[in-house]
Amino acid sequence: MTDTMMARRLRELSRQECLRLLGSVPMGRIVFTHQALPAIRPVNHIVDSGDIVIRSHRAAAITAVATRSGVVVAYEADMIDPIEQVGWSVIVTGRAYKVEDPADVARFMELIHPWVSGDMDQVIRVSPEIITGFELVADGSPAAPEMTSGDAHTEPGAHAGS
Repeated sequence: MTDTMMARRLRELSRQECLRLLGSVPMGRIVFTHQALPAIRPVNHIVDSGDIVIRSHRAAAITAVATRSGVVVAYEADMIDPIEQVGWSVIVTGRAYKVEDPADVARFMELIHPWVSGDMDQVIRVSPEIITGFELVADGSPAAPEMTSGDAHTEPGAHAGS
């Protein structure tokens, strides 16, 4: 049996591993409610002090719903190798807030370089409440115990291995 034909299993990721992996890729997908229906948009991001930060434009649907009180969103990023059939996926559930402090906006405008053209002058911060992550590994790989039911998740304030 070749490596690509080997069985795979899911390994739960800790909160710290999830945030590290999110910080290792330049883009993901933000999921929010738009006109009472789910909407998903690909965006590039950075991880800042455990939060996911994106830039958007004033007319974007996500900009319209991100308020001072926050709107519940999900954010997903992954890296799955389709040939080796291994990789990881992280999903963050939390609240999205429009960043309004001019100094913070200026800092993020320097740090985040949108892939699309246009006036991307809005900054949105997603504060994680639940972080779910798994790694898809070859069955013979040394790793943490196999996940058996439900998704792995780490509540806010939880520590790796707890």
